[in-house]
Amino acid sequence: MDTFRSFRINQGEDKSISANFTNMSLEDLTEGDVVIKTSYSTINFKDALAATGKGRILRKYPLNGGIDLAGKVSVSTDSRFKEGDSVLVVGCGLSEIHDGGYSEYARVPGDCVVPMPSGLTEYDAMAFGTAGFTAAIAVIRMEANGQIPERGPIVVTGATGGVGSFAISMFSGLGYDVIALSGKKQHEQYLRQLGASELIDRHSLDMGDRPLERAQWGGAVDNVGGDILGWLTKTVKPWGNIGSVGLAGGVGLQTTVMPFILRGVSLLGINSLEMPREIRDKAWERMCSDLKPTDMSLIVKEVVDFDNLPASFGQFMDGSIVGRIVVRISATD
Repeated sequence: MDTFRSFRINQGEDKSISANFTNMSLEDLTEGDVVIKTSYSTINFKDALAATGKGRILRKYPLNGGIDLAGKVSVSTDSRFKEGDSVLVVGCGLSEIHDGGYSEYARVPGDCVVPMPSGLTEYDAMAFGTAGFTAAIAVIRMEANGQIPERGPIVVTGATGGVGSFAISMFSGLGYDVIALSGKKQHEQYLRQLGASELIDRHSLDMGDRPLERAQWGGAVDNVGGDILGWLTKTVKPWGNIGSVGLAGGVGLQTTVMPFILRGVSLLGINSLEMPREIRDKAWERMCSDLKPTDMSLIVKEVVDFDNLPASFGQFMDGSIVGRIVVRISATD
């Protein structure tokens, strides 16, 4: 190909952020061993923050947006991959230090590339994307630290988002009682369809002011941070785990050592970027088996064409997004 289309994010001299479609050549892309013809990408909260300039996600400018991609290998100097291989890239610094998936072609380091797991299409891989991958890592880390259904219900905050939706589906499928915590009561039916047995209205919470409150949860997956995460540390039962995923409610954490030394609560950081390769592979293996939703269409609410990408970021910035959005770059499977 001579040139191809990309959605590129730049920073002006005044530090303002602009994002527009542009034509590029392979030589313009960040360095890598594998060139991929992109079929699908996704929209995550980080993508919306980066494209709108509401959050400083990129570590250098300019870069193509999109932290996820799936497609077919076009050219490879890495012996592990050959032309025509179906592959995915998730959680590897795309749209942070490497050009991302909002482009008809991407060039990435071979160590970032994952062969398409058996049983998944390129569309399926992006239906999961970073959101599903992150939820799977939370399940794996919590299980490794002793989480079992008998310890009590798992509460999921930010429940209607991508990670929250997958966390509900995954834990419910594993036999856990799952409680959804959300400010969006109008989506209770959706959350119950995913497997939640109950919806708690975030706006009705009385978080108390004691170092320890009544222990209610066997564990938690938190997408919010801030005051909600502090409250979770005080209300998780002895030897329960909290998977800390997001910061939509703030980066601060107000708590004490009491939950940790008197109840043995564990606060586990869930990082989808840096991890041993065996954990990455295990997550994708399980996302093809016991962690795969029975009906992915419940979570993927919309598939948008590349041309319509910019118009979709607003749903993330105004908090109206429910579930996942997949972006069709150039469908091949």
